[in-house]
Amino acid sequence: MEVFKYNRPVVRFMTNAKKFGIFSIVLVVLSLGFLATKGLNYGIDFAGGTLIQVQYEKDAPIQEVRDRLSKVESYKGANVTFFGSDTEIVIRTKNSSKKVDVDTGDEIRKILDGSGAFEIRRVDMVGPAVGDELKTKGLMAMFWAIIGILAYISFRFEWRFAIASVVALTHDIIIAMGALALFQIDVNLPILAALLTILGYSLNDTVIVFDRIREGIRTIKSPDLADVIDESVTRTLSRTTLTSLTTFFVVLTLYIFGGEIISGFSFTLLVGVVVGTYSSIFVASPILMWLKFSILQFREREAAGLKREKEKEKMRAQFEQGTM
Repeated sequence: MEVFKYNRPVVRFMTNAKKFGIFSIVLVVLSLGFLATKGLNYGIDFAGGTLIQVQYEKDAPIQEVRDRLSKVESYKGANVTFFGSDTEIVIRTKNSSKKVDVDTGDEIRKILDGSGAFEIRRVDMVGPAVGDELKTKGLMAMFWAIIGILAYISFRFEWRFAIASVVALTHDIIIAMGALALFQIDVNLPILAALLTILGYSLNDTVIVFDRIREGIRTIKSPDLADVIDESVTRTLSRTTLTSLTTFFVVLTLYIFGGEIISGFSFTLLVGVVVGTYSSIFVASPILMWLKFSILQFREREAAGLKREKEKEKMRAQFEQGTM
């Protein structure tokens, strides 16, 4: 299926490269501003604490729950919010019980006894030391993923391609984290998984565009890199549109109908799909031009490589025939 025909006019993406570059810088600066001012809202996976999910048969008396909890020393300052519906609430507290003989669910049942018919759906508890360890390991996972991507792209393409791809990936992650800070979404292990998924999705999109650019350098006669990028990216528009739209609508469905538990995960992926598709065209590709990638030098290296291969084939044939 083709959305954009191969013989359609070439879209001049690179003529607006500077405008999109400024737009990307503005988005990144805003995202860094949100991270600096609002900060990430770490969930109990990283900050430690206790989370209790309570479901009432009728509308939850959230104010009464807050009043009851405020009278108990260990639950003072607990954050109580609705969870997806008016009948379900989540109680978050930074404290975690260190006593193995204390059942947090039983404590909450006693505190809320008489506030209505309810059941305890879930109790999650993470100690502060474990939370710090998970946070550190999560950041290290992202760091080593980016280092691995840098090495892979350098090996498969060239160092300028590697720098362009890593800048695009960093751009995507910063904007995604800025959106998390802006809307104060709980950052937990599923969110970390979503950020790593964004890395993979954006890298895949960028590598496909780079593959087509490298193919264009070999087949398109123009010595101007901007012309080669424009024609190469135009050839990928059909694939990029179909892949991005199908992924976007699947993730949007998860966000709308998946429930509160995966809403943060799906929201992060939504942002990632949009900025990942955008960055592979309007961030990674222009950086190749700004890094002064030379088509002529690339073609010379390719020609030299082909010449060496032919010489090796000739020597191998002479050796097999006994003429060497």
